[in-house]
Amino acid sequence: MKTQNPIVHFSDPYLLTPTNPVVVNLIGAGGTGSQVLTALSRMNHSLIALGHAGLFVRCFDDDLITEANLGRQLFATCELGQPKAAALIARINRFFGTNWKSVCARFENGKADPELMRSNITISCVDTAASRFKIADALKRNSTGSYHRDRSIYWMDFGNAQYTGQVFLSTVQTVKQPTSKQFTTSDKLPWVTNEYATLLKATDDTEMPSCSLAEALLKQDLFINTSLSALGASLLWSLFREGMIRYRGFFLNLKDFRSQPVPITLIKKKKS
Repeated sequence: MKTQNPIVHFSDPYLLTPTNPVVVNLIGAGGTGSQVLTALSRMNHSLIALGHAGLFVRCFDDDLITEANLGRQLFATCELGQPKAAALIARINRFFGTNWKSVCARFENGKADPELMRSNITISCVDTAASRFKIADALKRNSTGSYHRDRSIYWMDFGNAQYTGQVFLSTVQTVKQPTSKQFTTSDKLPWVTNEYATLLKATDDTEMPSCSLAEALLKQDLFINTSLSALGASLLWSLFREGMIRYRGFFLNLKDFRSQPVPITLIKKKKS
């Protein structure tokens, strides 16, 4: 009996042998975003040590640091009142000697410089479904040709509730796959805004700021963001180091310490 080959996605070749640092736009510098930025800095340092061109990261966030952010997010008392993106990027640049940039504005409102909005990888760490749909629209508008060094290739979305969360990796454009006898390859990974559009539209996730850390912890547990960022960064690391992935994301339940990977499947082509 013939068994089907495992379905995988091979990384876009530019991620493996880039001529310049791979451009990453990180959207959101809160509970998850601050953790993801730290993971990206460690990833960049490791890639360069391995002879890779590394990463160039821009962090987008228009929010200011408040008392409620201390403890659950990676901010200090001396940073109160500062823009989140600026404080985080300044700290990373001092620590690792990078030249990453902060953009103290919302990516999804379309007011940012179009040049700044173009990147090879977009990572969204936002709180609302509405923001995700706006990011999806921005990615569609700012997708460029196949040979542009800042062409949009991947979109990784992080989302969570109090004890649960999920991460999904999507392809912004079709990624040409090599011929393989061992694997069945998938050149497209679905967008979260397409695959879960109905669920997202039905979600009541109006963004309401917390007045204290205690109130914030009622909405999101202390370590849900840390756990999501570590697993999500590991998925991204696999794209760079292994050149292929078998899973395009995962669901996480921190209450019962359970993680469920989401396998790659073939997207059926629509009949014309």
